[in-house]
Amino acid sequence: MSDTPKNVCGIIDRLTELGDEQDKVSIGDIVESFGSRSYGPMLLVPALIGISPVGGIPGVPSFLALTLLLIAVQMVFGKDHLWLPGILKDRSVDGEKLANAAEDMEGVGTFMDKIFYGRLEMFTGPTAGRIAAGVIALMCLAVPPLELLPFAVVLPMGVIAAFGIALTVRDGLLMLIGFLGSGAALFVLITKVLFGMLMGGSSGGSGGMF
Repeated sequence: MSDTPKNVCGIIDRLTELGDEQDKVSIGDIVESFGSRSYGPMLLVPALIGISPVGGIPGVPSFLALTLLLIAVQMVFGKDHLWLPGILKDRSVDGEKLANAAEDMEGVGTFMDKIFYGRLEMFTGPTAGRIAAGVIALMCLAVPPLELLPFAVVLPMGVIAAFGIALTVRDGLLMLIGFLGSGAALFVLITKVLFGMLMGGSSGGSGGMF
């Protein structure tokens, strides 16, 4: 069962199978199921969790971002096999909950597979993948400060999900859209969070002086 899923529905079906077969499903089980070379699916799954209502729980987006950052760094350096530390690999979820959540995503998966497919594959090769991984790493670093804004983490997680789908189905057009989306996410980070913190600090300082 270690063959790599070729589309979004394949990823969802794999998660459903794992949930049905096991009482507890760990991140390590998912990596083993997808195959240690399956960077696309392993980027997509945490990103989708980050976009879901679960991503609204404080601290969850940052944990997901840390996991994705470890994956992205290994992609940048061209590692053939994905490695995760035990503290991440051993994190688990109830199998029944995973299966139910995956089944709820089937309609979305079918829709995604209709609009995302192999095209402009020149933009999904190893070099493009490494560049995308660098952008993903930046998106991961942007997540913790964006937790300060309601639903703002959806932007970087959406970009990472786009890259995950693009690498899975080899959709170069979606890869290019992901690069554009990353620019929008960084713009929000700079204008809404960093500038907001600086302006807030300046206001606080002025109040103290006068």
